[in-house]
Amino acid sequence: MNHVILETDFAGGVRLQLVEGDLTEEAVDAIVNAANSHLQHGGGVAGAISRRGGPQVQEESNVWVRRHGPVTHDHPAYTSAGRLPCRYVIHAVGPIWGAGDEDAKLARAVRGSLQQAEELKLQSLALPPISTGIFGFPKERAAAVILEAIQEYFAGLQHSSLETVRLTVIDQPTLAACRSAWERTFPVEQGGD
Repeated sequence: MNHVILETDFAGGVRLQLVEGDLTEEAVDAIVNAANSHLQHGGGVAGAISRRGGPQVQEESNVWVRRHGPVTHDHPAYTSAGRLPCRYVIHAVGPIWGAGDEDAKLARAVRGSLQQAEELKLQSLALPPISTGIFGFPKERAAAVILEAIQEYFAGLQHSSLETVRLTVIDQPTLAACRSAWERTFPVEQGGD
């Protein structure tokens, strides 16, 4: 059962939540897949999404790559969600640690995912801590980049179709890293007497 650990609101009514749980169980309009550029969903988050969503997710991904070529950090692909409890899967390509310019590439993947959700006129989106699994991006650093990219994206918008964005994390080490990055990005104001 997924549950909210922390949340904050941005101007314009967008709520960001840190969620402990399984991304493939998120009943939102779309989830973000941490994909590779050829959308071959074999392992990690991508493999879990493909298994739970069924063959339709991989089949539509193959069609996307045939039509548009490899997916870039800036411009995610999207497919239907198959048997997942959401409507779409947005396939974001995060950087492989050690490839160079990782922070900027990760931020572009996050912004691209949010922009794709806007283009689809979605109200809710859940994303994983992109690149922190088999791509080897250090967890706390990635969490800080992801949270800052989300904050910057919404700071520059007058209006958004999105009402809820969830960073959904399944394992305890990554959740602890995300919580630490959250507390630095969104410090709790201390009340005084």
